[in-house]
Amino acid sequence: MDGSKYTMDLHTHTIVSGHAYNTMNEMIRAAADKNLKIIGITEHAPAMPGSTNLYYFQNLNILRNEKYGVHVLYGAELNILDEQGTTDLDARSWRDLDYCIASFHDACTVSGTKEENTNAYVQAMKHPKVMVIGHPDNGIFPADYEELVRAAAEEHVLIELNNNSLNPQGFRLNARNNDLVILDLCVKHHVPVLLSSDAHCEEEVGNFSRVIPLLQETGFPEELVVNQSEELLRQYLPTA
Repeated sequence: MDGSKYTMDLHTHTIVSGHAYNTMNEMIRAAADKNLKIIGITEHAPAMPGSTNLYYFQNLNILRNEKYGVHVLYGAELNILDEQGTTDLDARSWRDLDYCIASFHDACTVSGTKEENTNAYVQAMKHPKVMVIGHPDNGIFPADYEELVRAAAEEHVLIELNNNSLNPQGFRLNARNNDLVILDLCVKHHVPVLLSSDAHCEEEVGNFSRVIPLLQETGFPEELVVNQSEELLRQYLPTA
């Protein structure tokens, strides 16, 4: 599987998120240097300690969508706050965003049972702007992956394969084994995956070095990898 085919990275963070280390311009420039065609800037929503406020997201529409030869999408990584799938941006704040990722973070939410977490994911998928479920492989928040992937198919939402989850110095629990289960179910239910760097610094933009071997190991179908097809992305995000 040729990593150079992957022309987009839709999950990145800047200094605005509070625990990342480069500016937006630096992240976009890094995408240009790595020959990416599309980058998504997806700051953590306000429930994340140290992140920004609602007005930041409300003002993103003043920014250009083309910079350094890269198409720039502006989104948010929403925090799933409870088993009802409640997230942490109001309608005024997400109205003009291109898309949102919905994720669990233990800095924002205490894990429920497997059934409660699964219900939270499924309800979050119904959000008008949620296009991606972020790093569902984190075993700190156990979920019924069969139900999760089946719901993603029904709700027309992508499942993320997060490069950071497989960082040996990372903190997500049992991510590799969970990813193997998720990938098998994505094939079964024909649900595409979105490879994401989850970059918090410019060097990590477009870095899929840990997830590509997992795709190769499982023989995951190339046609179910969104990053290699702008046409496939537009089925989920027509404005991309």
